[in-house]
This record gives sequence, C-alpha cells and structure tokens, in this order.
Amino acid sequence: MIEAKLRQIKTLFSQMERVLIAYSGGVDSTLVAKVAYDVLGERTLAITAVSPSLLPEELEDAKTQAAAIGIAHEWVETHEIDNFNYTTNLIDRCYFCKSELHDTLKPLASQRGYPYVVDGVNADDIYDYRPGIQAAKEREVRSPLAEVGITKADVRQLSKELGLPWWNKPAQPCLSSRFPYGEEITVSKLQRVGRAEIYLRRLGYKNFRVRSQGDTAKIELLPDQIKEFVLTTNLSQLVTQFQNYGFMYVTLDLEGHRSGKLNQVLTAITPK
Repeated sequence: MIEAKLRQIKTLFSQMERVLIAYSGGVDSTLVAKVAYDVLGERTLAITAVSPSLLPEELEDAKTQAAAIGIAHEWVETHEIDNFNYTTNLIDRCYFCKSELHDTLKPLASQRGYPYVVDGVNADDIYDYRPGIQAAKEREVRSPLAEVGITKADVRQLSKELGLPWWNKPAQPCLSSRFPYGEEITVSKLQRVGRAEIYLRRLGYKNFRVRSQGDTAKIELLPDQIKEFVLTTNLSQLVTQFQNYGFMYVTLDLEGHRSGKLNQVLTAITPK
C-alpha cells in the first residue's frame, strides 16, 4: 500500500516536470523535496520562508536537510507580521500567513520557470482546522502528499524507508501557533517564545511547546516527561531565564503536550 502511494507521488512529479517546493524543513515538506528531487533532479527548487515566526534553528535544519538530499535550496523573507489580519490573531490567522507565503512564492516560481508550487500538506491535515490550506488552494498550490492519500504516519514510514535520518523529527509548527486566538502577535513575543523553546531544547527536550498567554509562559511536555522535568530541572534557574526573555510567570501544563491544543476553543465559539 505504502509503495503504491510512493509510485503515485512519483508519477505526479514526473507529470509536473518542474516544481518549486514550499519547504519549511519539517518532515512533510522534506519528504516532498526528497521525492521530487529523486524524480526531477535539477528541475526542482526548495524555498524556505524566513520571518520572525521561524526559529533560527529550524532554518539551519532546513539547510542541512536540503544539502543532504542534494536539492537546490533558497530562502526568502515574508512579511506576515506587517499584516493586521495576522497580528490580531483571530481564528483565521493561518489564512493570512499562507496567503503571504504563496503570494511571495507564486511570482517567484513564474519568474524562474516553475509552473507548479507544491507544499507539504498531508492527507491528515485536510481533516484538521487549517485555514491556510484554503489560501493555498486559491493560489493553485498543489499538495502531492494529500492528493495521493499519504498520511502523517505514511510520511514517517516513507521517510524512514528512504533513509532520511529525520524521519521521526517532532512537528514544529510556526511560532505563531503558540498564542491563544485573540492575543496580539508581535515580533518581541515571537522572539521570547523562540528563545524559551531553544532553552528547553538545550536541556534535551524535543517534543514540547512553550505557549504564550499574556505575561505567562506555559510549558507543555509529553505526559511521561513531566515528573522527570520537575525532579531534575533547576526550576529557579529556568524561571529566571524565562523572565530574562520577557515572561513574568512560568507554569507547567499538567495535561501535557497535545498537538493543536489551542484549537479546542473553536468548538466553544463555532455555532452548532
């Protein structure tokens, strides 16, 4: 089954002939880059959007992974932070972020002679609340993984079978996803969240979030890591460091990390 999906996506790329990839460095878009390059070689180009919502470490990962694949890789600045519809952070924030991304990539693709822009949206994503997918569709961006039914689990399995060492890399959505809807997003807030997450990474944690709620940083770890964190971490040192980043308070979410947790509020505000 998984081999059939791989053949299907290879066929899609061979039909496209030349593609520009919206490449974040996440496991999904990296698989797209790998398969596209295997099929089309130098007729592919991976582009990473750089803005305050991207951790510098994520850009470095993207560079390293692209170099390992062999695909040509460039990066461009996007300016969603200048859009009031993005910074006010209502439930359609992602729409305006992806609009900015693809309004940047589509003209670039046209100038460089790439008839298709593709992204890393997978088959699971289309069932989640992802207003950015609509923005991509409006700009005729293709989603090869979703088109052939490749799920997140499939992405990891295929990445492992293709020998990609980052097949189990934790999901790392943009930093704007750390803010509850309605809380204004600013460059300084994005930076303090980014610094806090880098600090936790250096402590050895990988699959976690630092949520920003006003002046409070709320740490979400995997449930089975919470006890170890409390017992082994120098908590006073951590609090001091987070306060140096700009937070006033630091809390620990006892439920633990769950992807898309901030979207649970949508069930309360969406008419039934």
